[in-house]
Formats: sequence, C-alpha cells, structure tokens
Amino acid sequence: MILILGLIILIAAAVVGLAGVFGNTGVGHQLGAGGDFSIFGYHATGSTGSLFLTGIIVGAVALLGLTLVMMGARRSARRSAQSRQGRRASRREAAVADRERDDLIQQRDDADARAESSAPVAEAPRDRGRWFGHRAAHR
Repeated sequence: MILILGLIILIAAAVVGLAGVFGNTGVGHQLGAGGDFSIFGYHATGSTGSLFLTGIIVGAVALLGLTLVMMGARRSARRSAQSRQGRRASRREAAVADRERDDLIQQRDDADARAESSAPVAEAPRDRGRWFGHRAAHR
C-alpha cells in the first residue's frame, strides 16, 4: 500500500514538473521580461524566487514519493526474505522428521527380522484372518 501511494505521489510530482517545463518554453515565458508561468492553465505571476520556491515544493513532494516507494520495496523484500527463511526451516524440520521416521521403520524391521529368526518355522501366524486390522469374513 505504501509502495502504491509513493508511486502515485512520485508520478504526480513528475507530471507537474514536466508540464511546467514543457508548457513554458519560448520567449514569451521569460520571467525577467514580465512574462508569467503557467501549469495546467493556472498562470503564476511573480519573480524568479517564487518560481524557485515552487520547484522546491515539487521536488520535496517527489522526494516524499520516492521515500515511500523505497520503504515499500524494503518492506516487501524483508517479508519475502522472512518467508524464504521460514520455508528453509520447515524443509529442514521435515527432513529431520523423515530421517527419524526412516530410523524407526528400520528399527521395527530389524526387530521383526530378529523375531522371525527366533520363532519356530512350522508355526503359522495367528491373525491370518485379519486384513488391515479387521477380521475377514469366513467362507
């Protein structure tokens, strides 16, 4: 939001400045010779000092717009950096959890292998009628 507001202010100041420069060219618009200065149809009569003051004001508004643009860009860059760091941290945590899960599966498989090797060969498993934890229907 700040970035958009800064762009609007900066563009408005640039438009006013460029309209003042390009709208007042030629011999008839010299301030020293009693000419006037006009921006968007508004004629400003006065001295070179008042024109200079108007330029300072337009420049300050442009600087304010540029400052807002830079603040908005810095804020969005900071947010994206934080989100990248968060994604990296979650990937590391997921990798650790995957390793722990794989270790537990390996330990279980090793324990099952040891239990099978120590069990008598002729004995059949007791829960032969179970399938995914439910008793199968008798035929």
